[in-house]
Amino acid sequence: MNYIRLINLGAVGVFGMILSVSFCNSFRIRQKRLVIVACMAVILIFQGIIYFWVSPDMIELIYPVITHVPLAVVLCVLEKKFLWPMISVLTAYLCCQIRRWLALLAITIFSGGRVMQNAVELIVTLPILLILLRYLSPSVRAISNCAIPVQCQFGLVPALYYGFDYLTRIYTDMLLKGGLVVVEFMPFVCSVAYLVFVFHMAEEERVRGRLEQTQNSLNIQVTQAVREIEALRESWRKTSIYRHDLRHHIQYLSSCIENGLLGQAQAYMKEVCSEIESNHITVFCENEVANLVFSSFAGRAGNLGIPMTVRAGIPQTIPVAESDLCVLLSNALENALHACRKRMEKGLSGAIEVYVDRRKERLYLQIKNSCDENIVFENGIPIADSPGHGLGVRSICAIVDKYGGMCNFSVKDSKFILQVLL
Repeated sequence: MNYIRLINLGAVGVFGMILSVSFCNSFRIRQKRLVIVACMAVILIFQGIIYFWVSPDMIELIYPVITHVPLAVVLCVLEKKFLWPMISVLTAYLCCQIRRWLALLAITIFSGGRVMQNAVELIVTLPILLILLRYLSPSVRAISNCAIPVQCQFGLVPALYYGFDYLTRIYTDMLLKGGLVVVEFMPFVCSVAYLVFVFHMAEEERVRGRLEQTQNSLNIQVTQAVREIEALRESWRKTSIYRHDLRHHIQYLSSCIENGLLGQAQAYMKEVCSEIESNHITVFCENEVANLVFSSFAGRAGNLGIPMTVRAGIPQTIPVAESDLCVLLSNALENALHACRKRMEKGLSGAIEVYVDRRKERLYLQIKNSCDENIVFENGIPIADSPGHGLGVRSICAIVDKYGGMCNFSVKDSKFILQVLL
């Protein structure tokens, strides 16, 4: 009896099953571990029964039925998934070919036979398994969190090789006969897989480049927002100082009037009023940053003759960074102001309505502004109609994603509506 072959058969079974389970990450829960160990034991016992009571060669013929199918079913039940456990089993089978090829290389170099092949496979099994578990399994498990098309793309090569190996080597001898179509099939698969990989990586790089560009632009906006906040705070501080020094201004004006210097008093009053007006901050809510941004854009809208109403109930302390709040409000209001200005250039009216409030510990923002009806949307996001625009929308979406919020863009009755929940 060939005990080396029997031990090698058990070793390759354990090798493949451990890898399959590792790719699914099913060893993390104790109950799952017990079920998997029991399943592996039953499969190995069943293989042993067939080996001794039927035929050693029969095991290879029915191996998918007595090993791969039961293992895949158990993993599907444990993981509550269908596709990924099957891909894990197929990928583990593909990894088993590493030990077989190394053994074939050894018997080719040393002119060995079947016994040497089994011995070499046994020797390299544990080192290869440890290397794959350490370096390959984490990467494979990460793919299980990707979209279904990505999982299918990853599992295509293992699936094709699985079918090719059983069809041409185990169930038939087409591979040994050396038909060109058969021999060149797997190189063809590797070539196609490589080209698909290159295309996929190029597309990923393009997406990454766009994201980096958006991130850089957002960082610039954040920096600018911080500067604007400080400038507005300084304006507010000057206004407070003028109000505090009002008594001194009145004393000076009184002195000018008493001395008959009416022209000088009038000029002084105009100067003070002008400086106070330029630093005027309207209080819309408790939040200082929101007041500064609303005041700034309300002033700009007023200068353009665009009515802007603000109803804000934002407390001083909110779970949003000052810079992010400034960027969010500034971009939204800048887009609203731009849309109204375009309408006014066509002789149409424009208006902006802002509503902000707290809803169940979250910040809700709604901005309505007059707009044209011909706005184009793609996946719910408005598309810019001219170069250099659209960055504000991307910045809004980036901030919403950062805080795990939701945003919605829509057009109704010539009104563009932005709704944000952070």
